[in-house]
Amino acid sequence: MIKIALIGCTGSIGKQTVQIVREHRGKFAFSALVCGKDAAALNALAEEFQPAYTCCAAAEMPDFGAAFGGCDVAFIAASGFAGLAYTLAAIRAGKKIALANKESLVCGGEIVLKEAAKYGVEIVPVDSEHSAIFQALSFRRDTAFSRLVLTASGGPFLHHTKEQLARVTVEDALRHPTWKMGAKITIDSATLLNKGYEVIEAKWLYGAEYSQIEAVVHPESIVHSLVYFADGAAIAQLGVPDMRVPIQLALTYPQRLPCAEFPDLAKIGQLHFERLPKEKFPCFELALKAGEAGGTCPTVLNGAAETAVHAFIEGRISFPQIAETIEDALNSIPCAAADSFETLVRADSLARERARKLIYGK
Repeated sequence: MIKIALIGCTGSIGKQTVQIVREHRGKFAFSALVCGKDAAALNALAEEFQPAYTCCAAAEMPDFGAAFGGCDVAFIAASGFAGLAYTLAAIRAGKKIALANKESLVCGGEIVLKEAAKYGVEIVPVDSEHSAIFQALSFRRDTAFSRLVLTASGGPFLHHTKEQLARVTVEDALRHPTWKMGAKITIDSATLLNKGYEVIEAKWLYGAEYSQIEAVVHPESIVHSLVYFADGAAIAQLGVPDMRVPIQLALTYPQRLPCAEFPDLAKIGQLHFERLPKEKFPCFELALKAGEAGGTCPTVLNGAAETAVHAFIEGRISFPQIAETIEDALNSIPCAAADSFETLVRADSLARERARKLIYGK
């Protein structure tokens, strides 16, 4: 029986993790369930699964010791910068990490990897793209490679003009062509900021140089990523766009259990690939620049982005203003060494404050 501490149990990834545990009750159980603010949903899950510990973070401070003390795997599905604190706490408790929180590596990659090495903790990626790379590397993050290729659906606005992008509505941005995800990550996918985040994640997960990481558009979302090797070979992982596959695999590998349907390649017919149009999606370029600058710059990027996306969903700013808000924060807040969690918290706070000032005037 694999005991799971699920952080972010009421979000999109959390709900799909619950579905997997529900389908394989003899193999998995929840030792802890933590949510952000949906106390009613948490209470329903607690009644169903009877975990030893539950917490709604909006109502009380989480007890990290209680949350991770009885688990075999800490599944970090909390969204945003808040997920980093859970990741670090789970590492320091010596627990295997199934990591679905991008910001843990985007903002805290240097600290997270250092702590994981110190405590001998394994980090298993849950993102579909990084799960694909992990599989192509035979479940070894230290396998030698030449290049990593992340695929992107291109989102709903791949062929929009700049004029059309200026008129995008929230409903438009939430209409992803292939994936069903939470609102924040769906908007990030529409701006391609999410793909920039994945490039930064790849650097930390696989020790890659930015020159070794490429993103290409693949509208069908069947090839989830590829790895190129020194001899010219490329290994790709294919599957239907279903997040349950990487979620379940993070919990069971190298064993595989039944999960999703097989991709019918004859029915699909053709798989298309094209260059990512960076000039139309400045959020992607801003993410790359922040990643290459290092230090607290990715934290500033993310803090401003979280604030801007929230404002866009509220109807306060236009779609292009998401990138403008991020760029303003990156240009205004000096980059510092990412030498502690407290330093990152400070950078995150400054970025949000700067973004709020630009958006709300205060």
